[in-house]
Amino acid sequence: MRVFSTTDVHQVFFNYRGEELRYSFVSHLIDAFERHGIDFFVDKYEQRGKDLKDLFARIEESKIALAIFSARYAESSWCMDELVKMKKLADQRKLQIIPIFYKVNARDVRKQTGEFGENFWTLAKASSGDQIKKWKEALECVSDKMGLSLKDKSSEADFIKEIVKEVKRVIVAIKSEEEEENNLEEKGESLRIAFSMHDCFSIIIKC
Repeated sequence: MRVFSTTDVHQVFFNYRGEELRYSFVSHLIDAFERHGIDFFVDKYEQRGKDLKDLFARIEESKIALAIFSARYAESSWCMDELVKMKKLADQRKLQIIPIFYKVNARDVRKQTGEFGENFWTLAKASSGDQIKKWKEALECVSDKMGLSLKDKSSEADFIKEIVKEVKRVIVAIKSEEEEENNLEEKGESLRIAFSMHDCFSIIIKC
C-alpha cells in the first residue's frame, strides 16, 4: 500500500474514525486511490505508538485532506484535533479540505446534533472548554464547505467514484493555481532584472 512518499506533491490526507471505517469504506477508498495513482497518507493504526505531532506533520505535507464524517467520528479526540489542524491550514490557504459525509447528515455535524452530536458531547464531557470551542469551530467551518454525501441504501461504489473524480478535479485546480503563481513570480523577477539593468545603464551614461 502506498501511504507516503517524500516526493509526493499533491498528497491527500485521510481524516476518519478508524474503528468504524478502516476495514470497510476507507479500505475500498484506498484501493480506488491506488488504482487511479492518487498519492495519499492514511494512518492505519491511529494512536498505536504514534505521536499526534507526527500526524500534524503529515497533514502539513498534504495539499488535500478528506474529512470523512461518520456517526462515530466525534468519539475520537484524535479525529477532532486533526480537524482543528486541517482548518488552521485551510484558513492559511495551505490545504484544501473536502468534507465527506458518510451516512451522516451535514447539519448534524455542523450543529452537533443527532447520533453524531451525542458522541461529540460525550467526548466533550472529558475535555476542556478551550478544546471544545476549537472542535466546534472546526466542525462548523468544515461541514459548511461543499462536500459529498452518502445516504443510507446508496451505492458505496458509485460514491467512491464521485470522491475520486472530485479529488482529481481539485488536484488539477491546485496545479493550475501553482503554475499561475510561478508565472507571476517569473514575470516579477524579469521586471526586477530589467529595472536593475536600466538603472546600471543610466549610471554608465551619467559617468
